[in-house]
Amino acid sequence: MNAALKLGSLVVVIALAACSQSTESDVMVVDTHAGSNASTDTVVAPNAANHEPTFANEEVSPRVLRRFAPLDTQTQGGNVVLVDLGRKLYYDPRLSQTGKVSCNTCHPLDKYGATNTPVSTGIDGRKGSRNAPSTYHAAGHFVQFWDGRAPTIEAQATMPISNKNEMGMSGPDAVAAVKKISGYRAEFAQAFPNENDPVSFERIGLAIGAFEHGLVTPSRWDRYLRGDKSALNAEEKAGAKLFANLGCIVCHTGPYVGGSMFERLGARVPWPKTTDHGRQSVTGHAADDMVFKVPSLRNVAMTAPYFHDGSAATLNQAVRMMARHQLGVELEDDEARELEAWLGSLTGEIPTAYIKPPELPPET
Repeated sequence: MNAALKLGSLVVVIALAACSQSTESDVMVVDTHAGSNASTDTVVAPNAANHEPTFANEEVSPRVLRRFAPLDTQTQGGNVVLVDLGRKLYYDPRLSQTGKVSCNTCHPLDKYGATNTPVSTGIDGRKGSRNAPSTYHAAGHFVQFWDGRAPTIEAQATMPISNKNEMGMSGPDAVAAVKKISGYRAEFAQAFPNENDPVSFERIGLAIGAFEHGLVTPSRWDRYLRGDKSALNAEEKAGAKLFANLGCIVCHTGPYVGGSMFERLGARVPWPKTTDHGRQSVTGHAADDMVFKVPSLRNVAMTAPYFHDGSAATLNQAVRMMARHQLGVELEDDEARELEAWLGSLTGEIPTAYIKPPELPPET
């Protein structure tokens, strides 16, 4: 067995160990650059000691592509009345104690749903405890929040409202604030016509969730998955193949390139910060220490800083940290660039018409 195949096999073993929930056996599907400088602690990824800055423009293997799926772009239909109501509630700061913080404050939709700060700022300048993930595509994730404490986007939508550091409103206070506005009373009655008292905290979440289901950003990667081979350039295709060879697709898979499983952070090399215990704070189980939801990589080039603790300021730093801590791999500079190039192809088009800030009903 030659050195490249030996290293490929070792990388797959590491990747599968890091993501033991996967039962797929076809992670290593293409050859990449040969050569390694393995140590007892880390494996140097197949590297390019003699790597030329040109690419063969070879297509990504179908065995890799079957691990993904293009986005469903038909998510902005449904109950138009409920979606329009949810859009208004998403942008309305009157759902906060101070009247100054809305969902869009921490998840600005014209900026890919992220504030580009390690944590967001809520009422009275209070800081959150974790990096706020984007609301784009969140409705498709298997659970919500880094620790998975909300099972659906509808359940998640009410939690920031009642969080003391975010919007600071109790459920009853939020309902009272909405009921004071005649326009909202009428819209809730229209959206929930079979309810005698249609405004409730749960239905506030249902409306916001209905709007968030339409927050999708199709990208060049979707065009490629649908068969347009010109949608990616040669370097991006090389990055996609390297992403597969390293084993990243074991966890970052599916239409959202993530968002479908939990994983322990620091599977191969301990994570630098361990004060946040992740899912253990929800379940109380020691086995869940440092376990977090695997984030989606959609629009990742636009949503720095990265990770639950915001500890990576750049995408280059983030891919290196993931390789080191999850796979025990030290990336070469050209490999990091290739991965960045492919991840850039996941940047989608913001649906400007869908997210246009609405006219909010007056307080009458």
